[in-house]
Amino acid sequence: MAKSKPTPKSKTFAYVAAVSRALRVATRPGGPSLGDRAASVPRLVRAVASGEYSGASVGRLALIVAGIAYVVSPVDLMPEAVLGVIGLADDAMVLGWVTTALVEETEKFLLWEMSSGRAAAGQWAFPPEDEKPGGRGSAAGTTVRSDVVG
Repeated sequence: MAKSKPTPKSKTFAYVAAVSRALRVATRPGGPSLGDRAASVPRLVRAVASGEYSGASVGRLALIVAGIAYVVSPVDLMPEAVLGVIGLADDAMVLGWVTTALVEETEKFLLWEMSSGRAAAGQWAFPPEDEKPGGRGSAAGTTVRSDVVG
């Protein structure tokens, strides 16, 4: 049986679903706040650069930085001035991927910090096991996939 090729509509749906899952994970009750996640990024970069944390690669972090630079850069593959709203599509796709990738990476890193005793005591706590992403009663969904853009 031949595998059908994904349609642009199904790719768009998968992309929107991935961003939605990332936002649910990032804002779930009992989990780290967006501020906690943002504050963890410099620690994540230092831990990856020093080789202390192997859950993320320098290349992955470099892609996230490149994505942020692309979104804030006035240079575009599809300029908004020429293409209007359609020109915003590439920025939106890159921003969605960056958001999803950052949530995924900070989630793994913060769990690593907690499990290795590096997190500040009482800073925050992840929800009980059955409410974690992929858990039985999870409202947060499953592991965030940031590789749907391609």
